[in-house]
Amino acid sequence: MRRFLINQAKGLVDHSRRQHHHKSPSFLSPQPRPLASSPPALSRFFSSTSEMSASDSTSSLPVTLDSINPKVLKCEYAVRGEIVNIAQKLQEDLKTNKDAYPFDEIIYCNIGNPQSLGQLPIKFFREVLALCDHASLLDESETHGLFSTDSIDRAWRILDHIPGRATGAYSHSQGIKGLRDVIAAGIEARDGFPADPNDIFLTDGASPAVHMMMQLLLSSEKDGILCPIPQYPLYSASIALHGGSLVPYYLDEATGWGLEISDLKKQLEEARSKGISVRALVVINPGNPTGQVLAEENQRDIVNFCKQEGLVLLADEVYQENVYVPDKKFHSFKKVARSLGYGEKDISLVSFQSVSKGYYGECGKRGGYMEVTGFTSDVREQIYKMASVNLCSNISGQILASLVMSPPKPGDDSYDSYMAERDGILSSMAKRAKTLEDALNSLEGVTCNRAEGAMYLFPRINLPQKAIEAAEAEKTAPDAFYCKRLLNATGVVVVPGSGFGQVPGTWHFRCTILPQEDKIPAIVNRLTDFHKSFMDEFRN
Repeated sequence: MRRFLINQAKGLVDHSRRQHHHKSPSFLSPQPRPLASSPPALSRFFSSTSEMSASDSTSSLPVTLDSINPKVLKCEYAVRGEIVNIAQKLQEDLKTNKDAYPFDEIIYCNIGNPQSLGQLPIKFFREVLALCDHASLLDESETHGLFSTDSIDRAWRILDHIPGRATGAYSHSQGIKGLRDVIAAGIEARDGFPADPNDIFLTDGASPAVHMMMQLLLSSEKDGILCPIPQYPLYSASIALHGGSLVPYYLDEATGWGLEISDLKKQLEEARSKGISVRALVVINPGNPTGQVLAEENQRDIVNFCKQEGLVLLADEVYQENVYVPDKKFHSFKKVARSLGYGEKDISLVSFQSVSKGYYGECGKRGGYMEVTGFTSDVREQIYKMASVNLCSNISGQILASLVMSPPKPGDDSYDSYMAERDGILSSMAKRAKTLEDALNSLEGVTCNRAEGAMYLFPRINLPQKAIEAAEAEKTAPDAFYCKRLLNATGVVVVPGSGFGQVPGTWHFRCTILPQEDKIPAIVNRLTDFHKSFMDEFRN
């Protein structure tokens, strides 16, 4: 078994090295290659390029790294990158070699995947899903003793919109009309402005919607997208895949990851001076990986900027339920635009929402939507054509998206239990965020901004020069070097800041707040002990 794992790991690293040999630099700077040498517990998971198998080097197969689309080679996604691959190998090896490591489990703090870390699904949502997927239960008398009355009623209403109650059949390419009606009503209730169900495109999570818009807007490297740095790597990856140029604007860490309009203007003008046609502005609110929540006044400035410069505003709002501080509140960009008096003919705005985040955390169900406003009818026909190529999004995800935007209301049978579940999850997230924030800020050379929202912390680590030199000697980014050492010593998986972009010369990592509360003290203790040892080892 161990030999199999070693060979698999060697193949992984050989592939990674060949990839870095061929690909262009990443969206901001060249990315690090795998470690040339590693601490003992990790060394079995690396091999040199000289150990490349004969079958790889002499293969006569028609597909090689030289012949595939170079845009694929350029694309990177750090959230599930090299460190996570190493962690997965370690997790397998732990099953048979527990005594070889100073930890007994891998704790994945690399990705916003709540239910994988112990969060329970919302009972009402799952009851409705179960009844819709097994509709014959609705005809059984025993069902009323097992399911809440409002989940039964909601399932009937949903199934009434699906011909033949067939949740395994294709739907309209934009999604089931009755569910889009519900979502539009939810948006209207949230914002206080009308929403049209024909503007809603239901998708398998928010990611396909982002890809769809990039495909629509980008035709060559002369087309650019203004994107925050740090950013969620979906954006840099999708821009690379669709052949465009990422135009970075830097969030200001010193002001709590603030977004400065002056920097937007500077970056826009610089890109245009290079012949790049900037098509859109991406804003992630609440922020990923940075966790800030934009002030409404700042959002007004952003909307006005997009209006003045003729940019599409791409609003990533998947963390709209995740706000943890009393002095901040989520406002959708559509609400802000409408409150400024901008209508359909004034500004192009696409808002993204997902069932994967918030308090629901239904990542594996792959549900989400985009609300597309401010596009001409002929362009909307092209968006619909792209949606049609994919036939439709999955029906369970569509149902969940409607439930997220129309949960139980006061007086419903499930309302009290639903509110207890929702508030319990969100209050626990706020508590975990604060605990981790305080722990990080207590570490030597580490500063971490307030966790206002989303599901992550993005601390800055001021690494000793000796650590930076050691990383350079191993041909890896200093923050990746730190994160690998952290994994090797503690089993805790975080993502280097270099995978999200950062101001040159600064180093960070992203850590989720999602491990359950009983795991947080262990994470804090492991991180604290590791960091002290690391700093002592590399102290200048």
